[in-house]
Amino acid sequence: MRALANVGVFTETAPGTFANTPLSEWLRHDVPGSLGPRALVSGEKDWRAWGALLLGVTTGAIPFDHVHGADHFAYLGAHLDEAAAFNETMTQFAEQFYRAVVAAYDFSPFRRIVDIGGGHGRLLALVLEANPRARGVLFDAPRVIEGARPALVAAGVAERCECVPGDFFTSVPAKGDAYLMSHLLHDWDDKNSVAILKNIRSAMARDGRVLVIEKLIPPGNEPSLAKLMDVHMLVLTGGLERTEEEYRRLLADTGFRLERIVPTASLVSVLEARPV
Repeated sequence: MRALANVGVFTETAPGTFANTPLSEWLRHDVPGSLGPRALVSGEKDWRAWGALLLGVTTGAIPFDHVHGADHFAYLGAHLDEAAAFNETMTQFAEQFYRAVVAAYDFSPFRRIVDIGGGHGRLLALVLEANPRARGVLFDAPRVIEGARPALVAAGVAERCECVPGDFFTSVPAKGDAYLMSHLLHDWDDKNSVAILKNIRSAMARDGRVLVIEKLIPPGNEPSLAKLMDVHMLVLTGGLERTEEEYRRLLADTGFRLERIVPTASLVSVLEARPV
């Protein structure tokens, strides 16, 4: 505790007595935007995987899989407490991004919006709140979908949102006008990302759109969180962050054309693509 106080995480108010600082307030679970779940998620399972970074860099093996004997998502499926913290983290961590996306991108032309790998549906809920004529489909693994309904009810959009369990490597819900993927493709290498995009291409409406919501790696030596997250994804899943050109090629390889990139007030951008 004293060592943490030394770097400003806590403050020692009397010998052996410590209090929060503005920095550690963020670790409390009862404050808006709490980073407490994030700290738990980034605990032992992640730092042990980071210890095998050299193996990943030199051999191409996925460090997390090597250390834990299972891939990241299978591990979460077998450790439900950690999975709950992970889902809470994704919801809280992404809230700032989601609101920025809804503010920056016009979803009003779409009537059937499918969120692929949408977790507990926070992004889709915000989109539906802002677009009362639209209906949504939340698509994720069965164990994730089971926990989504209460969040949709709380947001007041449950009547306009269908929850569909499934595997996006097999198929996705059909006839969507827009397919959202927020922080999904960065989980996967190009081979797996191609498989997901091809399934969407086969299922979507004729004039549908794919909306990829991700951090873009900027060129040159410009500092960027995406460059650090690129290594983190290598460690956890074998995935990667990408540049604009890398996304353009990935989309072209799966029958899409990148139409435009919509920046937001957060770290993410919306990459809008349509079938060719």
